[in-house]
Amino acid sequence: MTMHQPITAPVFPAETLERVAALYPSQAGALRHGLPDHPLLSLDALAALGEGLPASQVEYNPGDLPVGIRPEDVPSNGLSIGETIRTIDSNRSWAVLKNIESEPAYRDLLMRLLGELKPVVEPRTGAMLTPQGFIFVSSPGSITPYHFDPEHNILLQLRGSKVMNVWPAGDERFAHRIEHERYHSGGHRNLPWQQAFEGHQQRVPLAPGDAVLVPVMAPHFVANGDAPSISLSITWRSEWSYRESEAHAANALLRRMGMDPAMPPRWPGHARIKTVGWRIARRLRLVN
Repeated sequence: MTMHQPITAPVFPAETLERVAALYPSQAGALRHGLPDHPLLSLDALAALGEGLPASQVEYNPGDLPVGIRPEDVPSNGLSIGETIRTIDSNRSWAVLKNIESEPAYRDLLMRLLGELKPVVEPRTGAMLTPQGFIFVSSPGSITPYHFDPEHNILLQLRGSKVMNVWPAGDERFAHRIEHERYHSGGHRNLPWQQAFEGHQQRVPLAPGDAVLVPVMAPHFVANGDAPSISLSITWRSEWSYRESEAHAANALLRRMGMDPAMPPRWPGHARIKTVGWRIARRLRLVN
């Protein structure tokens, strides 16, 4: 029986912090972590967590899905979230527990990890806003479809193995500006997939002790290995990421008015006029 180890040393070694400093915020890359076996991250604990979370914080479905499946085509696996996690080794499923910071013990763990990154992150993008944690539990061979996310993200692999396939953020060849506008106007995170995208991604193999930095809105999909997997995603937002979201939302409004706005600059400080205009419009209830 594996003994649970308390966290008595830094989870991110000095080499990882140096690597984050070199990559963050715009580039993806492999990292290392030293998060020990933890009682909050066992399958039994995660099953109990999933059963206690609101339905809005739980997502699960069959894991043997096409990379580019549309959200409306994703079927149910016919199980409860607790059953899905407890039998993950054989049920060919995928599950994510969202916003685990709503539970005090998990928030303490999340803030401990983000606190180690703070000295590297905040000089580059300012305050770490809206800290959130996500736990992914995957059956052997399962796929997380092609999608993007609005947060700065470091994914820590805890059990099993997988390969993160990540494409450059802000490159319209892999996620057109209209997809950004759709997402930032309330659409789903999944993206249209083309086989021609293959070969343009960075492939990051992940085993226990490995981690990966995924930039804001970088398209990616995840292919699980031949054993059950548990991964912890620690995320945060920045004023930069919020400005980018608002610039895309403003573009969506302009497109509905018949215009064809350009892709916002990747560094949203240059989109200040558009994002300020969006915030004013929202305050005046001109948009939702």
